[in-house]
Amino acid sequence: MKSFVLAAGLMAAATIASADAEKYVLDASHSQIVFSYNHLGYSTTYGMFSGFEGEIMFDQEDPAASSVSVSMPVKSMITGWEERFGHFMSPDFFGATDDEMVTFVSTSIEVTGENTALITGDLTLNEVTKSVVLDAKLNQAGDHPMAGKPWAGFDATTTLVRSEYNLGQFAPFVGDEVPVTISIEAMKADS
Repeated sequence: MKSFVLAAGLMAAATIASADAEKYVLDASHSQIVFSYNHLGYSTTYGMFSGFEGEIMFDQEDPAASSVSVSMPVKSMITGWEERFGHFMSPDFFGATDDEMVTFVSTSIEVTGENTALITGDLTLNEVTKSVVLDAKLNQAGDHPMAGKPWAGFDATTTLVRSEYNLGQFAPFVGDEVPVTISIEAMKADS
């Protein structure tokens, strides 16, 4: 169900950041968005996006001045079952074209703790744009032991209501609320 995506959406071209912000690009091999939904009360079904692109303008001294943007093709969704993927891409849900994207662009960051923040941004999913809030945590920032360059890792969560993105087929029998978990790594961009 497409509402899950993304949040995950998660983040692509950003808001204006301070002069101290440095550009980081996502490590597509270690960035995932996982969503789940209740299927008729019998099970919890999962899906994922991986291998997507994005950038973070990361200001370690003033995290509120950071920004994030992410984009991914709807058809890059991983469901684990070909028939489910086909159904999600059908007119019942996304009716997705090959070039349809899910995007997230941050609009503000509220620092809530030493390594935590609420990231508000515009999620565009199924041609609907809504403001969502990601409850985010900086896992670690420092030199990557193998790559030998600055790296950062973040986790975030949110819950989407899929019917708000015109993806409400079979609700409420199939859960309308879609929990989303995001985990990303980003490397400092080469100059």
